[in-house]
Amino acid sequence: MNPYLQLSGVNKTFGDFTALDRIDLDIEQGEFVTFLGPSGSGKTTTLMIIAGFEDATRGAITIGGHSLAGLAPQERNIGIVFQNYALFPHKTAAENVYFPLQMRGVKKAAGLAKAEEMLDLVGLKGFAHRYPKELSGGQQQRVALARALVFEPDLLLLDEPLGALDKNLREQMQIEIKRIQKRLGVTTIFVTHDQTEAMSMSDRIVVFSDGNIEQAGAPLDIYHRPSTRFVADFIGESNLLDAVVTDAEARVAECPALGSVVFGAEGQPPVVDGQEVALLIRPEHLKLSRDPKEGRMNAKMVIDTIVNYGDNALVIGHRGDTQIRVRVPGADVVILKEGEECHFSWTEDAAFVLDR
Repeated sequence: MNPYLQLSGVNKTFGDFTALDRIDLDIEQGEFVTFLGPSGSGKTTTLMIIAGFEDATRGAITIGGHSLAGLAPQERNIGIVFQNYALFPHKTAAENVYFPLQMRGVKKAAGLAKAEEMLDLVGLKGFAHRYPKELSGGQQQRVALARALVFEPDLLLLDEPLGALDKNLREQMQIEIKRIQKRLGVTTIFVTHDQTEAMSMSDRIVVFSDGNIEQAGAPLDIYHRPSTRFVADFIGESNLLDAVVTDAEARVAECPALGSVVFGAEGQPPVVDGQEVALLIRPEHLKLSRDPKEGRMNAKMVIDTIVNYGDNALVIGHRGDTQIRVRVPGADVVILKEGEECHFSWTEDAAFVLDR
């Protein structure tokens, strides 16, 4: 069975600069997929090519088995929400939502009724007759979302739509967007550079870097089993330590910072003796203590900085020239002091091997 949305060998160049280099990606119907990556990684360029606002230099894109080649943006039946909501200031919320239906020849009475239904769906019942200037940023965002969904698009594209909102409102909108997407079952691509948004909202995450896809997978797979050093470093916080595999069968690596380290078996890529690798240990998988912990691998470090977030804290220390980051519960911060020496420990399952 063919995927619902398929990108095959999509390439985009601007003169001598290659913005996208042979992007291959399959997306299933009803999936919520997030394009994640730093600025300039190619995620928005890919979105704009799907939408029809940019032309691919090479490659093909199909939706439901039908090619998008030669179709103008308005002919693709794709809903789009941008960071700047682009609402018509002289139209009410209902009139803004009705606009795409108007362009499709839907009668005004029926179209406005449909628009009010959609406003109700996005939590704006009773706001139909308000103008954009009478709405908050979050409410304007909901109007833009309703407008993108009212004509029942084949695909919904969201280009960093929450970037202008404050933290609390952004988190609320993350929940709302995911709720609406699941209810309607619309295939959705969400572009962001915010890892938290990607982790909390996505069925799958596609990580972009320098015009390439580094990895595509479920959020927890990408977090716990990154396929490249870039993904490990970009997604979440990490301790990435150079090492050399000394016994592949026993899963042992020699790490200048930690000594001999046994790494886990589950989900690990194949390695050979003598291979140069990077060991990934997430900060939350380390524990701090006054004394070595039995049944765990142990090492010492000196605490340099404690960053308190209330419910948890990030403890940054050093062992020789190597920085170590440990995430601890907030209640444990009171027993820690900057400048003191302590033990940190981990289990073999906490250590994941990557190609250096």
